[in-house]
Amino acid sequence: MRRGAGPVVLLAALMALTACGQTKDDHQQVRQTQKVRAMNMQQAGEGSEKILDATLAAIRPPVKWTYGAPMQEACSTDLNEPTGRTTVTRSRNILTIVSPHRRGSLLGVVQRHWESAGFKVTSVRNDESMPWLRATRADGFSVSLQVGSVGNVFLSASFACAEDSEMTYPAGTPGKPGGPKGEQVRPNERSEFWSGEG
Repeated sequence: MRRGAGPVVLLAALMALTACGQTKDDHQQVRQTQKVRAMNMQQAGEGSEKILDATLAAIRPPVKWTYGAPMQEACSTDLNEPTGRTTVTRSRNILTIVSPHRRGSLLGVVQRHWESAGFKVTSVRNDESMPWLRATRADGFSVSLQVGSVGNVFLSASFACAEDSEMTYPAGTPGKPGGPKGEQVRPNERSEFWSGEG
């Protein structure tokens, strides 16, 4: 199981909400985003990777991480007609063990970084076992941090309904040339700070 049933369901729900939207307001927001800056899938993927790189660089002490499996979901109209656009999502799995006592600190560090980068927090779940944090930015990118059922922490960044195009991926991306067949999810690296119980 990749991230535990709960987080998979949550991630699927998040993707459904960020893809092309389920309401009239969501469709309007996507159209406004495309007017602000047209972006193809390659640009959306590169932008998402940059956001994740900057987020991980902001975490101190640093954590070890690996690439998560990339995802894309075709956007469609209310009549399920193709639009020639696709939502692009990139992710990172944190391999450092983050103890329950440190999860709040991690979410706080990430939230402050995202806000300084222009994101607006849209959802916070202050759950002791599986908290999450989600945010969006006016340029169309959305981000999330979630804790899975086995204590794994993963970050994702998405851009909704980018223009269809070919994409390249960073070396080491799961399921892509030169990368592992599957992603590593379960954390296995200890940190004096992040793994501490005190």
